[in-house]
Amino acid sequence: MNRTADELESELGERIRTYRLTKNIQQTVLAERAGVGITALRNLENGRGSTVRTLLSVVRALGREEWLNTVAPVATVNPLALTQQARPRTRARGKAGTTRTRKE
Repeated sequence: MNRTADELESELGERIRTYRLTKNIQQTVLAERAGVGITALRNLENGRGSTVRTLLSVVRALGREEWLNTVAPVATVNPLALTQQARPRTRARGKAGTTRTRKE
């Protein structure tokens, strides 16, 4: 599903608003806690343009910094390390470079 940047921005704002409302926090209170203006918070919640700084400040003020870990998760397994530890491939048929002849 390819959504536009505007659609994603709107969806993100709706999620933040929904979370704020479930925690019963007024916009003015959240804006103050986040250190952002009420207009900046409203713009974020309405998907009308916001800065990354506003987003981060609001997420932090909501106590949901772990949300940011889902944006760019750190790999726990290095694929290159796996190839170094991998066992050599075993062949199902004979040795490399030899051909089998079929007996009739």
